[in-house]
Amino acid sequence: MSKNPVIVFEGIEGSGKSFHIANVVKYLKKKKKKFIKLREPGGSLNSEKIRSLILNKRIEFNKNTDLLLYLAARSENIALLKKNFRRKIILIDRFVDSTIAYQHYGFGVNRSLINSINKHLLGNLKVDFTFLNIVDKKNMLKRLNKRKNLNRYDKFDNFFYQKVQKGFLKLSKMDQNKYQIIDSNLNKNFNKLLIIKKIDKLI
Repeated sequence: MSKNPVIVFEGIEGSGKSFHIANVVKYLKKKKKKFIKLREPGGSLNSEKIRSLILNKRIEFNKNTDLLLYLAARSENIALLKKNFRRKIILIDRFVDSTIAYQHYGFGVNRSLINSINKHLLGNLKVDFTFLNIVDKKNMLKRLNKRKNLNRYDKFDNFFYQKVQKGFLKLSKMDQNKYQIIDSNLNKNFNKLLIIKKIDKLI
């Protein structure tokens, strides 16, 4: 594996992925490593504009429009990703697995369609390792209730989130060497150390 890997943090709402990726950013800065960090949807200027549209809680899109907006946001990041691929460590808060977990397992969009467009967009760019953060219903709701501003994807019912989380877990079993399951119901400092230990091995 390259010492400049592509590392993705995945998980449903309230699973702690954004907390942990922020901690990794601090660690890489301390180690003086060259890296970039993106979030999906978002990242580049145009992708952030699409993000604000996707997550607007006043707007309801059908499932196919939702998918295409997410992929449009990804498309706007491709030049930046390819520019830095293997030159810097790339950290991504949500990526391809989120599209499959939410749009296919959650909403039932055809998986072949998702795979086909992703393949066209990404080309040879691939993910090296994924931290999959899982959370139970109680802790998810507790964390969402603490958020001051809820977006459209923070307001689905628990059944939907459980379908998505099961989808993530199915994806992780396809190549277990490239995934680490982070049980965010456990102590967050324990998980911080677990993730940093793995990051050290990856870089």
